[in-house]
Amino acid sequence: MKVAMKRMKVALKMNSKFDNLTRWFSENMPVAESELHYDSPFHLLIAVILSAQCTDRRVNMYTPEIFRRFPDPASLAAASFEEVYDLIKSISFPNNKARHLIGMARSLVSDFGGVVPEEPEQLETLPGVGRKTANVIASIIYNKPVIAVDTHVFRVSRRIGLSRGTTVEAVEKDLTEGFAPQLRPKAHHWLILHGRYVCTARKPKCEECGIREWCDEFILNR
Repeated sequence: MKVAMKRMKVALKMNSKFDNLTRWFSENMPVAESELHYDSPFHLLIAVILSAQCTDRRVNMYTPEIFRRFPDPASLAAASFEEVYDLIKSISFPNNKARHLIGMARSLVSDFGGVVPEEPEQLETLPGVGRKTANVIASIIYNKPVIAVDTHVFRVSRRIGLSRGTTVEAVEKDLTEGFAPQLRPKAHHWLILHGRYVCTARKPKCEECGIREWCDEFILNR
């Protein structure tokens, strides 16, 4: 009986935390969007693949020419490795990413008629597309009720206390349960932008943080 009561109190506390954060972000960050530039689902997919272990700002420097050269999956599918590599050689891991981009485009053409699929499970069949990238595309383009967990989201969620998960999958599960389906696409951007500009990895700006009163790490260390 005591164990059940304790679990109930923990669940109520967690629900309150999600409610408070949702209210704060809704009021203070009503517009929360990807900082990657794109003009089509296909081009967003290119940008997200390129953004792995690379800043959005740097990716945005190179995508205009990439988008111009490859306006659709067919044009990228027909490109040579050297052609793609030359365009992205200043971005992290250009060898792997060049192969992934070409393979992704070829799969889009052969398996999906050149259309970026809606479902995360379908997106994950594309070369270079893991769970995080699939969830990003599904949520941004198709407003699917999924949450992509990158390094920022993982760090912020654990610091605040939205999840005690030690894996990306565990954190994603906790966030999916905590945020209402219609909020999940935006919640991803709330957390990623908060982690990028406030709750930074090395020196979090706790004194400037508007959600510190609900943050487990801040409460423990103050």
